[in-house]
Amino acid sequence: MNNAEKIVGVKKLRENLDEYIAKIAQGNSFVVVRRSEPVFTIAPVDDESAWEEVVDFTKIKKGGVKIEEILARI
Repeated sequence: MNNAEKIVGVKKLRENLDEYIAKIAQGNSFVVVRRSEPVFTIAPVDDESAWEEVVDFTKIKKGGVKIEEILARI
């Protein structure tokens, strides 16, 4: 893939989201531009194993815990 193909406009990304998700899953990354200005970069997640489970809410209550219950206790 050349550099020109790694730049995508917001509208094109929105209209072809599934296509870009598939490309990102294959390891590609893109600079997203709006009105010819770079806005953000989208890229594959580096390492999903880096996520750490802090609390398994299904162990507290079958089916999990509603977010409202958690927020009420904070």
